[in-house]
Amino acid sequence: MPSLSSLADNFNDGVIGPNWGNSYGGVTETGGKARVPCGTGFAGYQTAYSWTLAGASFFVKVVTVPTAGAATECYCGVLVNSGIDGTRIGFTINAVANLLRCKNDTGYFDPDVVEIPYDPVAHAFLRLREDGTNVYWDTSPDGSTWTNRRTLASPAWIATTIDACALDMSAHRDAGTVDNAEYDFFNTLSDGAVYNASATLTGESVLTAAVSYTAVAAAELTADGSLTAAPTLVAEASAALTGQSELVADASGSGEFPEGVVGLAAGEHDLHLEQGATFYQTYTCGVGDSPMLWDGWSARAQIRSQAAESADLLLDLTPYLTIAGNKITLQVPASVTENLTRNGRWDLEMVKGAWVVRLLNGAAIVSPEVTR
Repeated sequence: MPSLSSLADNFNDGVIGPNWGNSYGGVTETGGKARVPCGTGFAGYQTAYSWTLAGASFFVKVVTVPTAGAATECYCGVLVNSGIDGTRIGFTINAVANLLRCKNDTGYFDPDVVEIPYDPVAHAFLRLREDGTNVYWDTSPDGSTWTNRRTLASPAWIATTIDACALDMSAHRDAGTVDNAEYDFFNTLSDGAVYNASATLTGESVLTAAVSYTAVAAAELTADGSLTAAPTLVAEASAALTGQSELVADASGSGEFPEGVVGLAAGEHDLHLEQGATFYQTYTCGVGDSPMLWDGWSARAQIRSQAAESADLLLDLTPYLTIAGNKITLQVPASVTENLTRNGRWDLEMVKGAWVVRLLNGAAIVSPEVTR
């Protein structure tokens, strides 16, 4: 059940990636962009209907908007389709009227659509996010500073169509000369190469993680579990997944920070929790070939609806963490996971006095229970 938060592509390898398996209408990956023809047919970069918007957030840069010309209808857009025809949510850019539209369609229509004059600079980046309560439409000139354009109570289908939504970046016109819409920087601001890799590990559980190494650290983290990882390198780093999911990087220490964890940057690691089932996972830490012992440290972790101070607390994991030598174990009883109904974000931190080290962070993805 992949969250749209975990989908990332900078479109730099010249190949339409497997995540866009439902693409249609002659789209290409050209010049480091997702290029979508804007003609009288329909075209779009589209995922399979296997993603979820619940608790998710994604952004994309609209690089090129098609020119209206002789058309009376000409647009490009970024929409999440529910699987129900015409029920969808997201952005469209009307090239005829030069309007940015924040839409929540039912039957391909939103009577309360929010429209603002489209500015290709101020609205270069578009972001859609859902926190279990509301959906937010945001824009940004740089992918960093965001302005909210619309807020709406989350439509019920977002929670009920878990694992059944598709992301579609499309374009269409009713007349005139064919040109293109172009998209870039989907959930990443890195324009460097993206590398995909995988590692099969043995352990107590099966996980899927989308890993992003963004900093340099002198530590190793190992997770006992079967982990499939698709890392994205967005900064220069030395990283490897070996043995039992060992995250390795280089850094130097200074000051009074405890030896072994100086410069440690959190590894991106998604939790996949099965509602109503016991969750068990062990993280083993080391520095080089030496185990990192956590004597005198305590562990804390939470799942929240999003990575924000005002986000809802979905589950405090701290009572279910134990430390033994260089191992940190997270064991959540089935009686607790059965109350989980929403996806969110999580992280794991180690605390000793005034020192706080974040070891892992990522999405917390809940698989709904069927057997009761």
